[in-house]
Amino acid sequence: MRLLVKGGRIIDPANELDEIMDVLVEDGIIIKIGINIDPQDSEVLDVSGKIVCPGFIDMHVHLREPGFEYKEDIATGTRAAAVGGFTSVCCMPNTDPVVDSAPVVRFIREKAEKAGVVNVFPIGTISKKQEGKELSEVADLLAAGCVAISDDGKPVKKASVMRNALEYTKMFGIPVLSHCEDLDLSHDGQMHEGYYSTIYGLKGIPDAAEELMVARDIRLAELTGGHIHLCHVSTRGSIELVRIAREKGINVSCEVTPHHLTLSDEILGDYDADTKVNPPLRSIEHIQALIEALQDGTIDCIATDHAPHHREAKDCEFQLAAMGISGLETAVAVIMDRLVGQGLLDMFDMVRLFTCGPAEILDLDRGTLEIGKPADITIIDPEAVRKVEPEKFYSKGKNTPFKGMDLKGWPVITIVNGNIVARGGIIV
Repeated sequence: MRLLVKGGRIIDPANELDEIMDVLVEDGIIIKIGINIDPQDSEVLDVSGKIVCPGFIDMHVHLREPGFEYKEDIATGTRAAAVGGFTSVCCMPNTDPVVDSAPVVRFIREKAEKAGVVNVFPIGTISKKQEGKELSEVADLLAAGCVAISDDGKPVKKASVMRNALEYTKMFGIPVLSHCEDLDLSHDGQMHEGYYSTIYGLKGIPDAAEELMVARDIRLAELTGGHIHLCHVSTRGSIELVRIAREKGINVSCEVTPHHLTLSDEILGDYDADTKVNPPLRSIEHIQALIEALQDGTIDCIATDHAPHHREAKDCEFQLAAMGISGLETAVAVIMDRLVGQGLLDMFDMVRLFTCGPAEILDLDRGTLEIGKPADITIIDPEAVRKVEPEKFYSKGKNTPFKGMDLKGWPVITIVNGNIVARGGIIV
């Protein structure tokens, strides 16, 4: 099968490419990139006026399967990813059972092959049962197909365990993905600690709850030489610590979510549980620091931290509601509308943050339109305007604070291994 993606603006940061060209795909592989390629017997996909990118990668997703299929499963989660413009997702291990053994990894991979519509890369746990006491069998997890380890959803409280994880993973060349949270400081917190938490009468979570653990894990990375990746950074102090670490040559990378880049703690005044997330939405000065970190390259990638919940978990008293935002189907449009559209982020950098950024962190053979690579392609219409309608989500999680918003700049075609899997917000 041959597919000619014709006449789009190709942006491929991995190859420093930004030009109107064609992409020819055969049997799931990119075989040619050029101007006015002869279609021969190819199916022609005219994408004039659209942005043609390497397939977007989300390195932080909760697919919930096994164990929490009432919140999400691999079939619904990967469909949500596809219509959101993602061709690859990395699923976090806080399932039931947790991903701390090879059989669970194999289950996820087999289920993804049968029911999924995008590439799924499992992430294993740092510690057995995510208890933070004893390292998982990391070598077995990697052999079964994991691309990194993390106890995301839970911080690794014991510094000795995190030290061992960083030392051990160094020999495999994989990162340790850290959920940076001091539970003693964040306990029972409902939102960011500051002016608005006082006004709204909700217990706050201080920025120090994140920054103390960021500082610890960076120091452990320096001690061991291991690669620490900081999940969902949300504070100015965390960014400052990363900058200092980079200057010292410490192997640290980090990600940020679309909601932490675009929503502030002020919006929690409606007590809408869809705005309740961990780490919490921060104040304006933190958002400005995150955007500056995107602009200067301190932040390596954007990831959704897609955390779908069933309706009952959010449709309740704010203090009892679960934390998390369903983000796969809105992430790209939010960044296009609120950052690229406002001149706060360059289009080229936006594509980098969704493609070669995460690919380099996890050493994935994705994130580029290079000849000979798998034909994973995300096509964006920068002029498309659409309202966020969570009732139409493919994800089981309808919990989004962006509901009802009109956003400009949506993924319109998603191609995975040469096959069109989503078009115009609909699974093909």
